[in-house]
Amino acid sequence: MLAAKTLPLTSPHSTLNEKSNGFALSSRSTVPFAKFKRSSKTTCIKSSVQSVIAPEIDKDPTSAQGRVTILSEALPFIQKFRGKTIVVKYGGAAMKSEVLQASVIADIVLLSCVGLRIVFVHGGGPEINQWLGRLNIQPNFLNGLRVTDASTMEIVSMVLVGKVNKHLVALINKAGATAVGLSGIDGRLLMARPSPNSSQLGFVGDIASVDPTILRPLVDNNHIPVIASVAADVTGQSYNINADTAAGELAAALGAEKLILLTDVAGILEDRNNPESLVKQIDIKGVKKMMEDGKIAGGMIPKVNCCLRSLAQGVRTTSIIDGRLKHSLLLEILTDEGAGTMITG
Repeated sequence: MLAAKTLPLTSPHSTLNEKSNGFALSSRSTVPFAKFKRSSKTTCIKSSVQSVIAPEIDKDPTSAQGRVTILSEALPFIQKFRGKTIVVKYGGAAMKSEVLQASVIADIVLLSCVGLRIVFVHGGGPEINQWLGRLNIQPNFLNGLRVTDASTMEIVSMVLVGKVNKHLVALINKAGATAVGLSGIDGRLLMARPSPNSSQLGFVGDIASVDPTILRPLVDNNHIPVIASVAADVTGQSYNINADTAAGELAAALGAEKLILLTDVAGILEDRNNPESLVKQIDIKGVKKMMEDGKIAGGMIPKVNCCLRSLAQGVRTTSIIDGRLKHSLLLEILTDEGAGTMITG
């Protein structure tokens, strides 16, 4: 089976090099926020029945018994999330690396196969820059946002909707699930309005409204919507929408159980200079305190704000996870160990 062959996990971080060989069930911290240092090796919890009947059970994930044991330990998490909507924002390193891309696609298909209702939202910044370069158009950014004039907006639409979106749909279909490619323009899924800085940013938009009607029959029939973060206003003018923002607003409109943002960092760090200070779990009050204290800054601020807005609109939990980890989605959803920082309401 797909999951059985891909469960051994590795990390690019020196502090995360030695991870469990399976779905470890070590508990997340339950304090509002705290430092967390991963142990050098995490072992799976044995049930009392296993301890009595098979005390020497093989936990090697390469063995048949080890694979079965790992799968059985994922059962409580599958039962918890089966039938629930999970919105995943895909981007960053996981989009640039073919190995990590294959890992994300495999995770998405597995989760769909066991009954989770996956909605997949993507950007495509690196691909956009590549095509702008081919056309000798210099990309420009203001405060981390792409300045999008008319010619750039045309490229953004072509790349996100016509290329990246259909490529992801093809990969998911090839892996055995059924994906449907959409953009925010389709079915008025996302209605845009100009951003307050439109005079400087051009066609960079905010989300005026969300109508998930077109998504419901798709997820009800176990299809995976793959959504490009492009939307239009009432006049039909297209706008470039931040993919994190699009994912958060869709999660709220769908009443999602969970919003997951794949990023290029380990998660929220209590000390930005200490990669071992990963905050595994934090509540709204705790994360706001960290922002006030200046512990959350730079590119993490809009991601955290996106999560807070989603939680305020009814999403149960949000997570900012390390997309550089292979199978980070499975770690986040099917284990207590997680793959980054979970923010709760």
